[in-house]
Amino acid sequence: MYSIPWLESIPPLWLHIIIVALGLGAIVLAAEMLHRRTTTSSELARKVVHIGTGNVILVAWWLQLPAWVGISASIIASAIALLSYYFPLLPGINSVGRKSLGTFFYAVSIGVLIAWFWPLQQFHHAAIGILVMTWGDGLAGLIGQQFGQHPYHLWGMKKSWEGSVTMALTSYAVSSLILLYTQGNIWQTWLVPVAIALVATGLEAFSKLGIDNLTVPLTSAALSFYLTQLLSLSN
Repeated sequence: MYSIPWLESIPPLWLHIIIVALGLGAIVLAAEMLHRRTTTSSELARKVVHIGTGNVILVAWWLQLPAWVGISASIIASAIALLSYYFPLLPGINSVGRKSLGTFFYAVSIGVLIAWFWPLQQFHHAAIGILVMTWGDGLAGLIGQQFGQHPYHLWGMKKSWEGSVTMALTSYAVSSLILLYTQGNIWQTWLVPVAIALVATGLEAFSKLGIDNLTVPLTSAALSFYLTQLLSLSN
């Protein structure tokens, strides 16, 4: 089989980092192209990045990337997100002056969860926290905008029951699948996600200024971690 000498000379860790970085770059580039070259709304472009980048937690778990890699990436992403709030760095993702720091909080939550659960070797709780936000909030926003026929208002924010139901169902599905993979088909696998789904949906509905991008991942991961331990001890 033909080999590439310069590629083989790269240490495996740095090769993994490069692959992940290229993947993230491709997602951001695709979102910017959607925003600039088509009539696609900036909100859809943000959801592309929101859903696409969140799944990197699974790649980090699979490759067993060290915690410092995820934390460093989180710091860099947080800085870029904060700067883009004031300067037109990535207008398709975070418009200047937009009344939300969601992208910033999202990047921070990834770093916090990696710093929390990677040293404990409890990677799946971090994955639950991020993916509940990634898929739950991401799909809730898209479904709510496209099919939200039953709106309600909280704290001056317009939500829809279609979006909230999507958030709850997706959060339950994501949590159940990860717990089924890590702890098997036991009763805790199906009960813990109920609490995660209900609390995550409530936090997403009541949050302002994008703070749900921080509260949903951290709370979902914490519920997964502590409830799993508590219910296991009760056996």
